[in-house]
Parts: sequence; C-alpha cells; structure tokens
Amino acid sequence: MQRRDLLRQMGLIAGGLSIPNLVKAQEDKPTVPKRVLRVAHITDVHIEEAIPLVNSSKGFARCLHHIQNEVKPDLIINSGDCVMDAHKHRKGNVKKQWDLFNDVLKAENSLPVFHSVGNHDICCEGDSQSSFEDGKKWAMDEMGLAKPYYSFDNNDWHFVMLDSVQKKKDGSWYTANLDEEQFDWLKRDLKALPDNKPTMVISHIPILAACVFFDGNNMKEKDGRWEVPGSWMHTDSKQIAELFHHHKNVKLAVSGHIHLSDRVDYNGVSYCCNGAVSGRWWFGKYQHTEAGYAVIDLYDDGSFTNQYVSY
Repeated sequence: MQRRDLLRQMGLIAGGLSIPNLVKAQEDKPTVPKRVLRVAHITDVHIEEAIPLVNSSKGFARCLHHIQNEVKPDLIINSGDCVMDAHKHRKGNVKKQWDLFNDVLKAENSLPVFHSVGNHDICCEGDSQSSFEDGKKWAMDEMGLAKPYYSFDNNDWHFVMLDSVQKKKDGSWYTANLDEEQFDWLKRDLKALPDNKPTMVISHIPILAACVFFDGNNMKEKDGRWEVPGSWMHTDSKQIAELFHHHKNVKLAVSGHIHLSDRVDYNGVSYCCNGAVSGRWWFGKYQHTEAGYAVIDLYDDGSFTNQYVSY
C-alpha cells in the first residue's frame, strides 16, 4: 500500500469512518425523488362572450399565457365546465360559447390538453331526459373525445379521466357518480396496472371534498343537519374509495366544480379540489379562493405536490 493511501485511510478512521462504513453510508444516503412530469390542472373556465363588463376570453388567454410562461408544464388537464352554461340554452348560443373556448385554446396554447366533460358543458334544450346524452356527445365532439372516460400513460404515471356527470333517473338534470359500465371499466383499468405504477385520477365533480360543506347554505339549522346535494360530490364516494384502497398506486384524485380549493387526505389518497380558472364566474374570487389553477409535480417514486396558483 502506498503511503498516500495509508494516510487517507488513517484520516477516515480517525474521523470515525472506515472505508467499508463509508461505502455503506453512501449507499444508505436517501435518494432524492426526481420530477418526471409537471401538469397544469385547469377547470371551470366558464367562457362566455355575453356577460356585460367581463371579457372571459381575455381572462382565459391570460391564464394560458401564465401557464406557459411562468409554470412551463408538460401538459394541461382540463376537468370541464369549459363554457358558461349549455344547459337549457339555445343551440346557437351554445355553439358560440364552444367556438370561443376552442378559438382561444387554439390561438393561445401550444401544450397538449386532455379534457373531461363538466355539467355545464352539456346542452339540454327542454327535456333533459331525452336530450342529455345528445348534449354530452356534443360536448365530447367539441373536446375531441371518442369516449367520456379514458386513461393514458405519460412518463411512468397513469392518468384516469372519469365522467362524473350522469343523468338523473327522473330526467331532472344530473347527479354525480359513475354508472355501472364505467365503474366496471375503472376496476379493469386499475387491475391491469403494475402495482408500482403511480396513478392520478381526474373528475369534474369531487369524489371527496371538504369544501362542499361551504358552497352555499347547506347547514339545515331547523334540524341541525348538514346536507350535501348529490350534484356537488360523488354519491358513490364510498365505493370508489374502497376500490382505491385495493390499489395503493392510486396517489391523488383531482377535481373542480365547486370553484373552491381544498385537499382531503383519506386512506392513502389525496383528493384535491382545484378551484376555478373563472373564480367567481369572472367576478373576482369565490369566497376565499382566487381565480387560478393547480400546478401538479409528479415524481418517479410516486410522490407529488399540488399547488394552487392565481394568475
């Protein structure tokens, strides 16, 4: 052994580390997670050209510019309510809303966008019972969707886009759940994944949220009872949460609809309700939530961050 190597070893030993222990210490050093994907989650744009004193198209463009210039994500996820309201509006008016949304998106955005349908995207002129599915199909066509629910992979993460807006059995507008066919599809989709494939779920209406208790006056003081309508949060939350329990790779589920921002961590899954691009429908902030969107960073170890930002 050369004198220089001997002195180096002696120095390590004097400092309390032998060469084998030094190697082990380096091996035991925690690995820093690597970000593999950045997602901008937009929801509830509610674009409309007819609102006095409000230019929602400029607001939407400003949001898209902020996303691309400040945040620089890899993709955008849009969880619905693109237009102000298609329900019981004349088809000509609805068409103008969709044209405006798509024109702004095409002109002001260069990132890939993945869509899901919101309740206000569905045109139901008159009788919801007879026109609901046609209205949903129209919204899908405007978004370029072949199916209202689907999944895809990107950079080691799996994404599930759900359709949470279903027609009520009595035809009186909508409720939030997965129909039997979609729930069976979701079970098959998750079952087919490797156990180590981190997964993010997207729906328009929250699967689980706390902010639904603050959206409106839903404390019934007369009998001391909280009331959360089935159109505000999934009515099948328990079944979906139980399904997620059997698939530990499901890490987070994001939504919009309520225009408020919150996060509920339940049974290993984080449920993030990510506000609204339109805030209070283009009239400032809604309660304490500014107009904004979420920046979601996804990491190679299945961890993530979800940060709501205003623009």
